[in-house]
Amino acid sequence: MEFRAATPSAIATELGDRIKVARLNADLTQKELAEKAGLSLKAVTNSEKGTSTLESIVAILVALELTEQLNSFIPKQEISPVQLAKLQGKVRKRATGTSKKIIKSEDTPSW
Repeated sequence: MEFRAATPSAIATELGDRIKVARLNADLTQKELAEKAGLSLKAVTNSEKGTSTLESIVAILVALELTEQLNSFIPKQEISPVQLAKLQGKVRKRATGTSKKIIKSEDTPSW
């Protein structure tokens, strides 16, 4: 499937199908996968329909020993220096101006 032109729903359905095939290739039932992943049977069923939470998908990938696939799914990226500068915003500058001498009570003339 070419993801570039697909709708989010179609992509989610495709990922669900891939999770199902990976489960079947691991020779696991949905119930066995749910137990191994620490999820409910409903969570596994939903993941295979493409209507799962991200946390459930990650738990399933861990249980299926497919976490290496996550590096290809969303490669780690470094933030660009331009974006980093925008995130930091304006750097506050130290206030400058004429400093005023503080007059101590002993410096004041006694009348």
